[in-house]
Amino acid sequence: MSPSAPIGVFDSGIGGLTVARALTALLPHERLVYFGDTAHLPYGDKSTAAIQAYAVKICDVLLKHGCKVVLIACNSASAAAYDLVRAYVATRAHVLNVIDPTVAHIASAYAGHTVGLIGTKQTVGSGGYARKLAEREGEVDLRSVATPLLAPMIEEGFYEGGVADTVVRTYLSDPALAGIDALVLACTHYPLIRPQIEGQYAALEQTVDVLDPSDLVARHVEAYLAHAGLLAPASDTPPAHHFYVSDYTDAFEATTRLFFGRHVDLEPFALWE
Repeated sequence: MSPSAPIGVFDSGIGGLTVARALTALLPHERLVYFGDTAHLPYGDKSTAAIQAYAVKICDVLLKHGCKVVLIACNSASAAAYDLVRAYVATRAHVLNVIDPTVAHIASAYAGHTVGLIGTKQTVGSGGYARKLAEREGEVDLRSVATPLLAPMIEEGFYEGGVADTVVRTYLSDPALAGIDALVLACTHYPLIRPQIEGQYAALEQTVDVLDPSDLVARHVEAYLAHAGLLAPASDTPPAHHFYVSDYTDAFEATTRLFFGRHVDLEPFALWE
């Protein structure tokens, strides 16, 4: 496998571009092939079987591009389809997810502490974070709360102002999140409302570490590539990324700037034709 091969990244929509943004910041010479399954978003309220079917079809696209790594940049898909995707991809590429590096950080940095987690119904309901934390030392008290309104609220542009503040405040007031030392943003959309979340805790004079897994995941990818000898060589020419979506709208194109930090051209690619 060539170090010059791209990194494949997929998500239920465009929220995974927050992870892609972290990757390009840390690994500027790596070329990305991103697939956002906008035809089937959100994954958070889909069945496990449906998410697995979508994931396999997306992997076919990424493997055709010769990706050296397939990164599941979606918490719901990481919880529901990681084992299946890893078996399906086999030796054709290395499969990574967003849960494992986050769990490793929590277990190391917050042993003996209480940690909150907010995510989709699929992510929270799967118990993936709790199960993986239980396999590690440290005895972290994890308290998870499903927050299904946050992702669609953000995608509709209500990530600042009164609406966002009210919804965020309502979710953070859940009794399960009382007395936590850290809060995991277990959805790729949530980094966009990190300022609102931190502002709510500041207003209450509570010290809570708000954890954005995007940077943790990027460092995890970097560590794997370095270990495997697959880091892309430095070049004076910027890498040519590709961004695919399974259903294109002008709104998706406009919203990508929010998640990726700059304009990208989305190319439609139907999973089923």
